[in-house]
Amino acid sequence: MKKITLILLFFLSVSFGKAYADEGMWLPMFVERLNYVDMQKAGLQLTAEEIYSINNSSIKDAIVGLSNGPTPSGYFCTGEIVSDQGLLFTNHHCGYDNIQKHSTIEHDYLTDGFWAASLAEELPNPDMSVSFLIKMADVTDSVLSVVNDTMSVQDRSAAIRKKTGDLRKAWSEEGKYNVVVKSFFEGNEYYLFVYEVYTDIRLVGAPPSAVGKFGGDTDNWMWPRHTGDFSIFRVYTGPDGRPADYSTENIPLKPKHHLPVSLDGVEKGDFTMIWGFPGSTDRYLSSFGVDFNLEKQYPAIIELFGDKLETWKEFMDADQKVKIQYASKHAVTANSWKYLIGQTRGLKRLNVKEKKEFLENDFSAWVAADNERSKKYGDVLSTMAKGYEQMGATIEPMLYTNLAGMGGAEIIGFAMEFNSLKELLKPIDKKELPKEKDMAKKMIADRKEQVSTTITGLKEAVKEHFKDYYAPADQKVLQVMLEKYTKNLAVEMQTPVLVKMLDKQDGNLAALAANLFANSIFSSEAKINAFLAKPDLKTLEKDPAMQLADGFMSKTMELAGGFRAAQASLAPAKRLFVDGLRKMQPEKVFYPDANSTMRMTYGSVQDYIPADAVHFDYVTTTNGIIEKEDPSNDEFIVPAYLKELIEKQDFGPYGVDGKLVTCFLSTNDITGGNSGSPIMNGKGELIGLAFDGNWEAMSGDIAFEPALQRTINVDIRYVLFIIDKYAGATRLIDELTIRKSEPKPIRTEAF
Repeated sequence: MKKITLILLFFLSVSFGKAYADEGMWLPMFVERLNYVDMQKAGLQLTAEEIYSINNSSIKDAIVGLSNGPTPSGYFCTGEIVSDQGLLFTNHHCGYDNIQKHSTIEHDYLTDGFWAASLAEELPNPDMSVSFLIKMADVTDSVLSVVNDTMSVQDRSAAIRKKTGDLRKAWSEEGKYNVVVKSFFEGNEYYLFVYEVYTDIRLVGAPPSAVGKFGGDTDNWMWPRHTGDFSIFRVYTGPDGRPADYSTENIPLKPKHHLPVSLDGVEKGDFTMIWGFPGSTDRYLSSFGVDFNLEKQYPAIIELFGDKLETWKEFMDADQKVKIQYASKHAVTANSWKYLIGQTRGLKRLNVKEKKEFLENDFSAWVAADNERSKKYGDVLSTMAKGYEQMGATIEPMLYTNLAGMGGAEIIGFAMEFNSLKELLKPIDKKELPKEKDMAKKMIADRKEQVSTTITGLKEAVKEHFKDYYAPADQKVLQVMLEKYTKNLAVEMQTPVLVKMLDKQDGNLAALAANLFANSIFSSEAKINAFLAKPDLKTLEKDPAMQLADGFMSKTMELAGGFRAAQASLAPAKRLFVDGLRKMQPEKVFYPDANSTMRMTYGSVQDYIPADAVHFDYVTTTNGIIEKEDPSNDEFIVPAYLKELIEKQDFGPYGVDGKLVTCFLSTNDITGGNSGSPIMNGKGELIGLAFDGNWEAMSGDIAFEPALQRTINVDIRYVLFIIDKYAGATRLIDELTIRKSEPKPIRTEAF
């Protein structure tokens, strides 16, 4: 559910129908038409207008997408506004990168936690933004009006890009809003989303990692869970209430709506509703796609990520500074690694490929029963089979070239950032210079200005890079990654640059890595800053890290052609497959795959049976924290004061009968990007934060498993207990709108 690295997203590229009320990631604009009656029956007590409205305040106005830029097209996590002063709750792992950036040996907020005592102490996060959905619209007819069935894949894509670009411009109100247009149902429908983006976001509070990350990688994706996975930020605006970049003059946001907080807790069967920005599902994936993932794609990623994690951990365990520096990198990579292990297990254990084949057999029979359908859909499955076969022929060398090469050691990726400077340092060809002297002088002056501007930007990149970088660890990563690269790829598939370098070291990869780090300007902050003070082309061209980066990039481009051609051949087949499925099953209400747009999902609080003779309850309590405590394992350390509060049962208003619930399960349908999403009761009150899925249903992004699939949520009462009783941050409690139902009177019978 957490962020996945960009390099992995390069490779990891909707539902079959509403068979169960809990399955489905629904577009809010269709709630009243598709879901409202069922939701009322399940326990919803709000009107459709209170859920989603573009004219009045509604739940949608309290839900935000978290991103790292001012014009995002997708979101790594979700947050919710919980006060009339712009206070925002999300997961600890969603705020982890920013918490890590603020942490030092002297102020280790990852280990100790952080709690701002006033607005003035709240910490800015320059790269963070939040987006509020203003409205959405169906633009399918407009977009598809510019394409036809005779177009090539390339021409169709170009026409759609131009049309959606025009729509974004028209709806942005001259840049006031960030407008995103996305395809749904594999390009059969298109919707437009209008967002207001705020860029002054400040860190307000975070528990220590012993609370926010309790259980670490061991408990990740597992139940029972006892993790206080939350962090707190605040959205600021300019004095006029509009979005503004960071300034000391800015003020807390006055939101259209904020979520009230319930202290009533949960019972089995209670209605639950989650809103957020789920990142990606692939529930229309064919059996050929499942096979491709299991046999060709996942094994290499799992192997390479696992080796990198093991190498980093060796250095993190030996040095607290390195542990802080690599905490966020390790967490992101570990999450993706374990996710793919779990998904591999789930796809095989739950026979997902076979289930897909049954559906495809039905599809083939439906197509064959009608001549017109045969003309339109007859080649769909064979085209997909061929496309995945072609992709499988190139995916493994691409993965090793990218993940072990360009994305292996950080020094290689860092060197690639200097490619633009390398091009600018090349002398201008005399043939390109204008004949007029004044114009020629201007071209030369402009080039010098470009070089100066690029160097200024690179100096900032250098500072950011080396803050969280440890060269000895990266040197070992380079050695380990190149060992995997050379072992798994035949020499003719390797970049010639590496083959030549390795030959000079008599095949000794340890010596190659040591030599590269000794001779590259990219291995230390001092060396790269000395270069930037007096840059020259020859130094960059001779640098071994730059040479290796160029070699991997060249090999990637060589391999990418065939892979992308195969991918492109799949697009029309996928579009027709989904179109055919919807026509084959007209009685079903289909929902689209997740694509980082706002969705609503509803379900209930439920336990489950993961295996024969095993039953998992739907809640955990703080008793489990004490049971799991292991002072020798930093994943299961319990802070002394927290342990004292638990043992004294000093839970304040957040406990019941000497117990405090930490986490609970629900049947809501979510995926990555939903981390931090609010889980609400039928009144629209916040009862917890969604933060994970469960191990037994890791195949859920491809096939929903209603009997097993569960969302793991941190109970809002545990969140408030940590803020109030553990941290003493009562000013934050005072901001919240807290509700608790009056106890029902005990009924007495008259005799």
